[in-house]
Amino acid sequence: MEKSTEPASIPGADSDTRGFKARAVAAVAAVATAAAGLAVRAGADGAFAKYAGSALYTVLLCALVALCAPRARPLVVAATALGLSWAVEFAQLTGVPAELSAHSTAARLVLGSTFNAPDLFWYAVGAAAAWTVHAGARRRA
Repeated sequence: MEKSTEPASIPGADSDTRGFKARAVAAVAAVATAAAGLAVRAGADGAFAKYAGSALYTVLLCALVALCAPRARPLVVAATALGLSWAVEFAQLTGVPAELSAHSTAARLVLGSTFNAPDLFWYAVGAAAAWTVHAGARRRA
């Protein structure tokens, strides 16, 4: 009986490789998005900076959701990130984020402090942009 010289197929190996690649892309996207947010914050002001920051906040959440769940469909990733963004914004109505933000720069960056209704729209813009990029990249892969 002849032995095969081909490497044995490891169940799930292709899936593991895809998951690793998806996580790597999501991690790079998260770092790039955070850098873009900091650049906007440093280089712009007014309404553009505020609303670009809101959209990028949700894009960052999309990247983090994709990092945690690399096999999730782009629509699920975007919807989850949008829901989280909206939850944080509505939590600002309670005053808890403002209290936490008063004591921590990290809390101020993550939770904000003051409810602003237009942010809800810009979070949706960020989720739509991230969904478009994620879905396109997934189709190409």
